[in-house]
Amino acid sequence: MKRLVLAAVLLASAPAAVAAARPNIIFIMSDDHAAQAISAYGSRVNTTPNIDRLGREGLRLDNAFVTNSICTPSRAAILTGQYAHLNGVPVFNRFDSARDTVAKRLQQGGYYTGMVGKWHLGSDPAGFDRWEIFPGQGAYFDPILYTATGEKTYSGRYATDVVTDIAIDFLKTRPAARPFFLMLHHKAPHRPWEPDATHRAQFANRWIPEPETLWDSYATRTDALRENQQRVADDLTRRDLKLEPPADLAGAERTQWLGEKPVTVTITRDGQAVTLTGEALTRWKYQRYMQDYLAVIQAVDDNIGRLLAYLDSSGLAKSTIVIYTSDQGFFLGEHGLFDKRFMYEESLRMPFLVRWPGVIKPGTHSDAMALNVDFAPTFLEAAGLPVPPEMQGRSLVPVLRGQVPRDWRTSMYYRYYHDPGDHNTRAHYGVRTRTHKLVYYWKKDQWELFDLVHDPSEMNNLYGQPGHDELTKTLKAELARLKAAVKDDDQFANEQPPNGVDGPVARLRGK
Repeated sequence: MKRLVLAAVLLASAPAAVAAARPNIIFIMSDDHAAQAISAYGSRVNTTPNIDRLGREGLRLDNAFVTNSICTPSRAAILTGQYAHLNGVPVFNRFDSARDTVAKRLQQGGYYTGMVGKWHLGSDPAGFDRWEIFPGQGAYFDPILYTATGEKTYSGRYATDVVTDIAIDFLKTRPAARPFFLMLHHKAPHRPWEPDATHRAQFANRWIPEPETLWDSYATRTDALRENQQRVADDLTRRDLKLEPPADLAGAERTQWLGEKPVTVTITRDGQAVTLTGEALTRWKYQRYMQDYLAVIQAVDDNIGRLLAYLDSSGLAKSTIVIYTSDQGFFLGEHGLFDKRFMYEESLRMPFLVRWPGVIKPGTHSDAMALNVDFAPTFLEAAGLPVPPEMQGRSLVPVLRGQVPRDWRTSMYYRYYHDPGDHNTRAHYGVRTRTHKLVYYWKKDQWELFDLVHDPSEMNNLYGQPGHDELTKTLKAELARLKAAVKDDDQFANEQPPNGVDGPVARLRGK
């Protein structure tokens, strides 16, 4: 701590030219943006030219992973550089704002710090000179945002546009002599995927290719996959599908109707009423889901274009690191699923594109394994500040420079606790190497083993199959090693989710 205070004093008293030499940092994070819905990652379903620009002018990480695929725990891990069992946020519980965070350290080190958009940590932000956040999940339309002194309703406005406006204002009004750190967190594309009129129209009649595993039968997999309740076929609600309730419904009855999961839907096709059931209904649900999901992403991409244009016009682009990521991955119909939580690739993988002029060679990519606990150490090293030993992640700066250390990780540890949760996704932990994945559902005492080279879609569970005993033994040993290395002592193994924190729009401060 004494070293940190000394560093802060020295940096605060340094000449303006020295401070200016340190890069500004803009960390853009969307909520639930799957890497497979970014054209820089080979999307088959949409194009994202402005997000792609960061990769074209910088670096794309191909193996960035979340350590607990759910909103609040991921955000806590990013702030602290620690796994959930150490930062105290394994599910949707309140983050203790007294904890040490990367924002506090950058602020103490002379950075002007800001946080705008989705916070979702239950407590007010700390370590930020300026912040404006959604209560809970926030709303897409007419959003309310809280500040340290009050709240404001942006009537007639769309959340993605509002967040970008506030971010640009932060850049315009910042102290010019200090470097800045801005966390810009979009609500989109989180459920219920509500696009504005312009972007809805762009996707309204578009046919979206179905993933190859949409009709996964779950053969060979554990009971956990069969018991989950995040299936496109069965678990999308009338609200998700944007179905119009009967005109005579109001209040609680209307809310109940919207929350139900329809087994038939009547649509108009070629002027005729058609009732959809079974496979036809599932295909229609997939299209409705994806049309809205992609439309809200397009608004994010357009607004990132606005932000990048401001950096160009203001002369800030050359001195600013810009990162785009998501708080975790997301299923876009793969394995018949939406949402996240599982350790399957679509949920585990995070997009991560970063532009750092003069440091990162444009148009590069890396397959080095990165984790969300690495982000905080990366920001600190980029800012020339020490990384505290309490942070479990490792700075990605050498990777960004194209100089991956010889001792860089080749395996990673994952743990998901939220059981029973909103989607009945079973608690599990596991190890992912460059070639294999071993997952343990500890409450069910069931395992899954996948060969990621020959079975990248994770359709064939090899656990217990003949010929895989040695591989299983090796992976179990590596899992045990990683579990011990990150100091996971199972203290949250039976953690239950608190009530109300993950509501669609929590309008009370602190929710």
